[in-house]
Amino acid sequence: MAKNKPLKLTDISREVEDRLADIDIEELIPLPPPYDKNGGLPGITQLSDDQKQRLVNNLDGFSALALPKPKNKEEEDKYVRQFEAGLKKLLRKGDNWTFLQPLLLSLEHCVRCQTCSEACPVYIASGRQEIYRPTYRAEIFRRLINKYAKPGGKWLAKLKGADIELNWATISRLFELAYRCNLCRRCSQHCPIGVDNGLITRELRKLFSQELGWAPKELHEKGTVLQLQVGSPTGLRPNVAKDNLEFLDEDFTESLGIKVETVWDKKDADVLLLHSAGDILSFPESVIGFAIICDAAGISWTLSSEIPGYEGVNYGVFYDDVQLARVATRHVQIARKLGVKKIVMGECGHEHKALATVADRLLIGDLNIPRESFMTFFENIVFSGKIKFDPTKNDFPVTLHDPCNVVRNLGIVEPQRRILRYLCPQFREMTPHGVDNYCCGGGGGLAVMSDVNINDFKAAVAGRMKFKQILEAFSDHPGPEVKKYLCAPCLNCKLQLRVIWDYYGVQEKSGIYFGGLAELIVNAMADLKKPFINWGEM
Repeated sequence: MAKNKPLKLTDISREVEDRLADIDIEELIPLPPPYDKNGGLPGITQLSDDQKQRLVNNLDGFSALALPKPKNKEEEDKYVRQFEAGLKKLLRKGDNWTFLQPLLLSLEHCVRCQTCSEACPVYIASGRQEIYRPTYRAEIFRRLINKYAKPGGKWLAKLKGADIELNWATISRLFELAYRCNLCRRCSQHCPIGVDNGLITRELRKLFSQELGWAPKELHEKGTVLQLQVGSPTGLRPNVAKDNLEFLDEDFTESLGIKVETVWDKKDADVLLLHSAGDILSFPESVIGFAIICDAAGISWTLSSEIPGYEGVNYGVFYDDVQLARVATRHVQIARKLGVKKIVMGECGHEHKALATVADRLLIGDLNIPRESFMTFFENIVFSGKIKFDPTKNDFPVTLHDPCNVVRNLGIVEPQRRILRYLCPQFREMTPHGVDNYCCGGGGGLAVMSDVNINDFKAAVAGRMKFKQILEAFSDHPGPEVKKYLCAPCLNCKLQLRVIWDYYGVQEKSGIYFGGLAELIVNAMADLKKPFINWGEM
């Protein structure tokens, strides 16, 4: 399509193969040096000729989902019929037991003021591309609901001039477009009447998953399905996780000079810790940090070796209620079997939303076990007086990233800040911060999605506002000569940051390292003879 050509809502159903948008790296919001336009920024990886032949490529030049092109018109029509049936199910209480009421309110009450657009980091970072405006996909979905799922809808759609055609082009574009949103819900927070465009997008994803069988393989077959089969979306089985942590226990015991021991399947412990296998594999300091902190505070704790008892992630929260319920129910059943007093959710944002927010709708009766965030858990330990701290050990620049599903969703804002203000003399806030902070760019499951060229979108567009914030927070020490710590207490956020760091070469150019909250707490422990944060291995 022509550059900057005005885009209409009805363009979503255009049958032609040309894309609705193209990303020009020069049109994105500028970054500070050395990442500005003259700083040798990476470009956007284009789809190969083979990929263009095999895969649907009619949205924006990116492919997050590697959706194969249909074999024939009959296959196209089958999917369109399934989509239409899904629209009707979303409006029925028996089929939508989680979010029907807020969905209906959000579908019925948008006044199109576009306040949400200026709150959306993807829309702003893209140079204000129309397809990334929060209301763009939401208004299309709203019109499809009104036309195809309500009595007399087709006649009313023509009468009102709101006639969007439901065809293969529409649903294939909407499928990709639903995964350009981080589900950070910053748009909902800024809406003057509370319309939740993030929820609308999530319900659109659910429709695709439950009716058409379409979902990112990283979230479904390599996500919740694999987790329920072997224990983790990473494929890390509990016995292998135990072996890995046993090795890490020995390694950290030797390097730190203190006894480190992971506890498994302890009956009647105070706490069941739910970590993420991704932390065990990629950021083990976080998992070991929890063990050290709990032991130093005299807290009885355990991990579970039952499937998926040690793995706290729940990708169902991003795309499918049924899968979400299966994972959340197993977590609580395992906790009951062990007889623990409560579950403490580890450094994983979407684990908090799945197990603390959404699961409240299904964990009733005996399944309603107390669940606590690691944020408040750590706050109580740090200020209990049970551990002696030396904040001078953390005397380097530190800033804090707010995981959307912990901070904006649950409103946990101050506990982590009290800890950092106490333990980190050079702590500084990002602008904006707290519930107003920007998403890392990997929310909504994007952090673990890597098909075709979506990593370029995650780094160059979706994560651009966050990257800009981070650089500005450390503007007094822009170069690599001063080592700086970005506290990002969420596995998904750290996985997204790793994509950004690799894309821009951040560690080499700026000397910024990232990790969790547990690492900073352990590093400041007065009795620890050696530093816990090892800059050379981060």
